[in-house]
Amino acid sequence: MPSHLALLSCLLVLLLSLDKFLLHYLKRWLSGGGSIIPRIPTGAFSPRSHRTMAAAGKWSETAMLIIDMQKDFVDPAMGSPMLVAGGEAVVPAVAEAVAVARERGIFVVWVVREHDPSGRDVELFRRHLYSGGKGPTVKGLKGAELADGLFIKEGDYKLVKTRFSAFFATHLDSVLKTQGIKNLVIV
Repeated sequence: MPSHLALLSCLLVLLLSLDKFLLHYLKRWLSGGGSIIPRIPTGAFSPRSHRTMAAAGKWSETAMLIIDMQKDFVDPAMGSPMLVAGGEAVVPAVAEAVAVARERGIFVVWVVREHDPSGRDVELFRRHLYSGGKGPTVKGLKGAELADGLFIKEGDYKLVKTRFSAFFATHLDSVLKTQGIKNLVIV
């Protein structure tokens, strides 16, 4: 039960235009019914060819945004001031959700924070955390890496943000429009 509470408290899941099939697996996982990944026949699909095949279907207008799943946010060993309590517990669920999205051909967008070591691109109220180039989510440092078990694959997209919103001062809107995205799943 605590991992379910951590999931609900750490992830904001906005489900727009999902069919009953995916909702069934999400409900099954939340109720403790096991993995949310259905058994899918194996095949020789490259990520690109699978995305192309699925794009012709109902998932072609859907994107999954994975927000801030970086070590400084979820790994207590990092000692980061950005740590989200219980964040580490949701990483396996995020990995499963991403696997389902990839199988469906859903466009996967990894939204991450990467900051200048001096903190010049950080909100004013956080700049004090960047003395000596050791602030949270500094580009190129371990804390800015994705959490263990999460990987950007070919066909995924990495979007760097420097503020709370993935839409503020980023090109996310144009990326989604270019891909023809009308529906979002936010994790």
